[in-house]
Amino acid sequence: MKKRKKSIFNILLAATLAISIILSQSNPLQALIGKDTLTMITSPDYPPYEYYDTEGSGNIIGFDIDIANYIAKELKFKLNVIESDFNGLIPALATNRVDFVMAGMSPTPERLKNVDFSIIYYTAQDTIVAPKGSNLLKVQQLSGKTVGVQLGSIQEKNLKEIAKKVTGIQIKQLNRVPEAIQELKSKRIDAAIIENNVASGFAGSNPDLEFNVIPSQENSGSAIAFAKNSSLVPPFNRVLQKMKDNGTLKQLATKWFSKNTNIANLSSTEVKTGLNLDFSRISKDIPFILRGIPLTLLFTIISVFLGLIWGTVLSLLKISDIKPLQSLANAYTSVFRGTPLLLQLALVYYATPQLTGYNISALQAGVLTFTLNSGAYMSETIRGGIQAVDKGQSEASISMGIPKWLMMKDIILPQALKNILPALVNETIGLLKDSALVSTIGVVEILRSAQIVGANKYIYFEPLLFAGLIYYILVMGLTQSAFILEKRLRRSE
Repeated sequence: MKKRKKSIFNILLAATLAISIILSQSNPLQALIGKDTLTMITSPDYPPYEYYDTEGSGNIIGFDIDIANYIAKELKFKLNVIESDFNGLIPALATNRVDFVMAGMSPTPERLKNVDFSIIYYTAQDTIVAPKGSNLLKVQQLSGKTVGVQLGSIQEKNLKEIAKKVTGIQIKQLNRVPEAIQELKSKRIDAAIIENNVASGFAGSNPDLEFNVIPSQENSGSAIAFAKNSSLVPPFNRVLQKMKDNGTLKQLATKWFSKNTNIANLSSTEVKTGLNLDFSRISKDIPFILRGIPLTLLFTIISVFLGLIWGTVLSLLKISDIKPLQSLANAYTSVFRGTPLLLQLALVYYATPQLTGYNISALQAGVLTFTLNSGAYMSETIRGGIQAVDKGQSEASISMGIPKWLMMKDIILPQALKNILPALVNETIGLLKDSALVSTIGVVEILRSAQIVGANKYIYFEPLLFAGLIYYILVMGLTQSAFILEKRLRRSE
């Protein structure tokens, strides 16, 4: 009996030790949030904080990325980095699409109503960027001028506060900092408010620009944003404080901000003023831009295919004898043709996780939106093609006892599609060009790739012109292919 008790005791002791070892090796925080990978979202058009390494790995790198990798390693997590425009970062966090935001973002009272922030990990200053010789040293000198600023940034908030005190300032909000620089160089705005580390890069590579730090202004600090009541805030703060104490944050700041200055100084010797173009400046980045072609083509092909199917269904509903179905199809078409495609894209991408709980990817959201939108337009085209087919064929089929669905599938629809081929090609070309809209939700297609290169190199014309050339070649190739197909179909008649 004693041996049996001793055996049971030994088993329980061994089990306790095994559980203790397992618990000691596991990550309690991983168990708390139920995963081993943290997803970070950023806006990678803000060097040196975050930007694409277009000449190397093609990944997002920068000051914020190094900090995020350090924190993830300390907390024993894997890190997944995704991107979006700056004004889409907080909505992505609010819909639980990501775990945290790092994008040189500053805590503000407005943001604190919707998200929580970590401690400040870096403090910067705002500057006035203007054409060289403008000598805009104080905010009072902005009176009567048009000033550009990034939408949703702390600089936008600061500029609005300045505009309350300095009369006559006209604020122009732009999606990205490079757009503000281009507006400045095009003389559509008189100045731009940009953070000092970013401004130094742009001014360094554009000799016709200068920047001056805004004096007597409270410095804006960068922090990490989390969903409200996130369990990640305390552990992130502990690691950030550790990085401050052991000098890691200072080392990373020296690494990235001095690197940014060196790049700017190097670029400034190569920049030509005026409208002179130098495509050699983006020669090393061309493979990165070309990487967007397969994604753009895949997106277009899938959207056209699914849109054609959905458009056919809608067109059949419109010509059916069932009035409710006709009304439903017409109402659907009216809604999707009467609202902006960009609005539909934003609603699908941000609302789907909240309504369904499914974390739809940016590519899936783009395909779904373009399918629903394209189907509405194609339905009218297909309906017109069906009604253009000689009614005698329908009457002959009915007299021969052919079922209506079989007649529609084998006789009417093939002729209708042949008749509307030019219109379908136009719709496909439209989808190919409109695919650039998915760049607003973080899909790195052709246009987004060009914008990334422009942000990294502090230039705009060359990458965009090269992207335009790619789109033109693709459209001409598609047009020529459609012409050959149409010619063959005519021969077969």
